[in-house]
Amino acid sequence: MRILLAGLLLLLTALSQAQSFPSGGNNGFAGVDSAPQFLPVEQAYKLEIEVLDQQSLRLYWQIADSYYLYQHRFAFSLQDASGKPVALDVQLPEALQREDEYFGLVQVYYQQADVQIVTPTPQQLGTLSVSSQGCADAGLCYPPRTQLFTVDFNTGAVTPFQAAPQPASSSAESAPLTSAALLYMLALAFMGGAILNLMPCVFPILSLKVLSFARNTSHDRHLHSWVYTAGVIASFVAIAALLITLQQAGQAIGWGFQLQSPGFVIALAYLFVAMGLSLSGLVEFGGQLMNTGSALADKRGLSGSFFTGVLAVIVASPCTAPFMGTALGFAFTQPPVVALLVFASLGAGMAAPLLLLGYSGVARKLMPAPGPWMEKLKQLLAFPLYATAIWLLWVVGRQTGVNTMAVALSGALLLAMGLWLWRQGSWQKGLAGVCILAALALGGWRDLDQEIGSVSQLGGDKIAWSEQQLESLRASGRPVFVDVTADWCITCIANEKAVLHSDEITAAFARQDVVYMVADWTNYNAEIARFLERHGRTGIPLYLMYPADPGAQPLILPQLLSKNMVLEALSAISSTNPEVARMIDDNNSMMPAL
Repeated sequence: MRILLAGLLLLLTALSQAQSFPSGGNNGFAGVDSAPQFLPVEQAYKLEIEVLDQQSLRLYWQIADSYYLYQHRFAFSLQDASGKPVALDVQLPEALQREDEYFGLVQVYYQQADVQIVTPTPQQLGTLSVSSQGCADAGLCYPPRTQLFTVDFNTGAVTPFQAAPQPASSSAESAPLTSAALLYMLALAFMGGAILNLMPCVFPILSLKVLSFARNTSHDRHLHSWVYTAGVIASFVAIAALLITLQQAGQAIGWGFQLQSPGFVIALAYLFVAMGLSLSGLVEFGGQLMNTGSALADKRGLSGSFFTGVLAVIVASPCTAPFMGTALGFAFTQPPVVALLVFASLGAGMAAPLLLLGYSGVARKLMPAPGPWMEKLKQLLAFPLYATAIWLLWVVGRQTGVNTMAVALSGALLLAMGLWLWRQGSWQKGLAGVCILAALALGGWRDLDQEIGSVSQLGGDKIAWSEQQLESLRASGRPVFVDVTADWCITCIANEKAVLHSDEITAAFARQDVVYMVADWTNYNAEIARFLERHGRTGIPLYLMYPADPGAQPLILPQLLSKNMVLEALSAISSTNPEVARMIDDNNSMMPAL
């Protein structure tokens, strides 16, 4: 029965994915040949030095779009002709404050940085040393850079020292593949994967696996934790391979793309119903499907551990954990081998807590002794699974309409009946098979005549996103907040309920005349996918705060929001200083991504 359910689920998933993504169209997240390239440091940060008089210099950086310089990494020194250091009064322009993933809370410059240096006494000839460091929004942080110049204060001539040959790794093509950048992104992916275990869909699955450790020997715990780890990592690598294949075929898709297919969402809801019935004790295949029994040493038990890992990855697909966004954005600008390595690190992070529990005696001592409580806990964990199935069917209703949702609910009822009949006797199994096939047929039914318009579902203070409307609002000088969301995105819903739709934030938007735009990615939309791509993201949520200045860059908020974060972003874009407004930051960190 376990094999039958797994096979039917995979078949329905494949069919739903094939129907969800039309061929052709503009290329989305590119593969190896068309991936965006990082600029060489000389092109990303162009420095010009001007001698204003014998006591002052002007240093002007022209910074490429989507790149920035750190204020705290500036360092300047001047030696006169005799080699004696000269005291300097450095006047830095106002910078933008941001929470940076490399250095924490820092001040940064976008578009330009205009620095003046004043000496206490007139100078004749000197050697100027200028140190700086910058990063790209897509995730690459350049190493610190020091430039040396000979400055003739009498004639105004500024001559750079002959630069040493640059290593091949500084080229645009190889820069993102430096060991430091790759290890950093792998670390982010690992941390993001670990946090995925706290998601409401994943936690019941992990809890069931932990239950299986209560009565097992050390050998069994070690073996099954590694098999579970293999299932998680293999699933992430498989998803990455599918994403890369579809992207190189011209599909503009990202993390969680499968949830844009109503067929996949219905299949996932059916799976949760089946698992819930198993935990409630109404059907008997859970010992093998969920691997919660005690006989875990045989082949079927090992396959159960592997399947539990696969299942954990499937139910984690609506989530983008903190730190995942940066890592995934980096992965899809790299060759396929690097992208697969990042996804493998993501899987390793997700499997790490269970693997640690399998080996840690201290952690296991915190678990109560085996007893009747385990059966009660197992039955209790069925209810989060039922709740998840209800939520998924609600998502289907939002995607395709209430008629399709009602038919899918009828299919869930037939599925439950079929699973119940399967255990009753030999002749009932034939009827059970009919019920299950009928459930799958109903899961594939769609009411094509019912149209769902996302605009009608928005509140009166929100408008639907479109590229043209956004450009029009910006040209008119209106500040705009763009919320890229989806009904299947758990993080999006949490942010909206707790922060974005609160009275405090709504009133703050109204006071500053901010237009709230909603880009609904519940269903597949190539235009939204390309919009995400331009901002270095492969998944949602994405929050953009555009200043009133049409030429200013948007501020990208973290993926896990607080009210203070949004209020600080409003304060930043309300600056009347156009220099500050043009330096508004693309904070693709934290992310303090789900």
